Amino acid sequence: MGEWAGTNRVWLMPGEPVRESATAVSIALAARDGFVTFRYTWADEGQPQDGLLIVRNTAAPGGIDMVWLDSWHTGGQFMVFRGEADRDGRISALTSYPAPPGPDWGWRIELAADAADEFVIRMYNIPPGENELLAVEARYGRVHAV
Repeated sequence: MGEWAGTNRVWLMPGEPVRESATAVSIALAARDGFVTFRYTWADEGQPQDGLLIVRNTAAPGGIDMVWLDSWHTGGQFMVFRGEADRDGRISALTSYPAPPGPDWGWRIELAADAADEFVIRMYNIPPGENELLAVEARYGRVHAV
């Protein structure tokens, strides 16, 4: 829990230059500690952006659930994910989204703690029938604990 800051990197297409900006996130518990909220800010080409990632923090059936919304990525919608945690505590969740006129694409979010005071959020775009592509990597270090 607490305040974190770092660097956000976005890749639009393979081979294109990475778009990098500062990022900050506030992490808190919600709904009687049943969920963890990640309220974050970043920028694209100097334009401020923000988002919210909510991760279920309870041992209910169905694995790890996430809900994600972002001012730039999710087009005014929210995305719902299903996933799981591995033995190392890394959380990975998957969803799909429409990409007319073709088939749906996949999107995967991964949360991993590199150390006690560091963590990373990675997001992967998954074209139909192809390998996933790293789309976002946000690395954070602790600024202030709650």
